[in-house]
Amino acid sequence: MELSVYNKDGKETGKKVTLSAEVFGIEPNEHVVYLDIKQYLANQRQGTHKAKQRAEVSRSTKKLFRQKGTGGARHGSAKAPIYVGGGRVFGPQPRDYSFKLNKKVKALARKSALSSRAAAGNIMVVEDFSFDAPKTKNYLTFLNAFSLSGTKSLLITGDNDSNVFLSSRNIPKAKVTSASQVNTYDLVGTEKVLISESALLKIETMLK
Repeated sequence: MELSVYNKDGKETGKKVTLSAEVFGIEPNEHVVYLDIKQYLANQRQGTHKAKQRAEVSRSTKKLFRQKGTGGARHGSAKAPIYVGGGRVFGPQPRDYSFKLNKKVKALARKSALSSRAAAGNIMVVEDFSFDAPKTKNYLTFLNAFSLSGTKSLLITGDNDSNVFLSSRNIPKAKVTSASQVNTYDLVGTEKVLISESALLKIETMLK
């Protein structure tokens, strides 16, 4: 697939790039995309939830009433789960939600997401650019040049450009990441993917 290269003003430069069929032209594998996104979301969880069991609740352990003769069930402690303020049965405990996923599976998931975006015509290639200072106005101008204001967009840069990243940080639905940090979750959750020339080279080298 051949795409035109645009500058940051949204105009064609006259240059063309050919997307690698090994990265942008494969048959998407939906299951590995699901697995990669599941792992990404699981890794975001802190897992610090905690509920007190009856052994951890601070209440009296005195027997509430006599064993027999009341007509009701026997009870030996106010810590029982059926009482208000008692311990919780099988409550949540701190745990690690992360799980292992093979590198080849993660690479296939990213290639599947990129291929889906390419097949839908939602990938654009832009020249490498930067800003002199981090200003939100600069990135808004960049988005308006591509008619992407208010649209979920993802810009993939070759390196970690702090000025570009900070300029986009306060804009809803706009995200900037580097080629080495791009993930399946971001690719699937965006409507338009903008890739710089240097990022395109890194992505193809990394995923081939």
